[in-house]
Amino acid sequence: MAEIADAEIAARFAGFPDPARAGLLRLRALIFEVAEETQGAGRIEESLKWGQPTYATVPKTGSPLRLGVPRTGGYAIFAHCQTSLISDFRSLFPTDFRYDGNRAVQFQNLEAPDMDKLRLLISSALTYHRRHD
Repeated sequence: MAEIADAEIAARFAGFPDPARAGLLRLRALIFEVAEETQGAGRIEESLKWGQPTYATVPKTGSPLRLGVPRTGGYAIFAHCQTSLISDFRSLFPTDFRYDGNRAVQFQNLEAPDMDKLRLLISSALTYHRRHD
């Protein structure tokens, strides 16, 4: 897994509740892994947006993904709500995940989500602008 080089981002992960932190770190590792495997995705830039770890492509081939803890608990991967990323993903897997509208896929703290299916969501996000511009 890529080391968290930025102290603010590392502190943000350290501040997440224990069960959620483990799931969020798994999603973080998956984002970097999928980026390496996805042709044309570019380099991943990790930053904080709205207090959440955010993963954007450089150059801007994709739409950023954010990781965080929803108000309802658990953990989630968030996409820009004005993209079709979540709705497209939901059309493929309507009952496999819990969705928060057009903005997030949510998980229970101890849940082990289907990472193979999530690879598709992440890959789609990392190449979103290449496919929709």
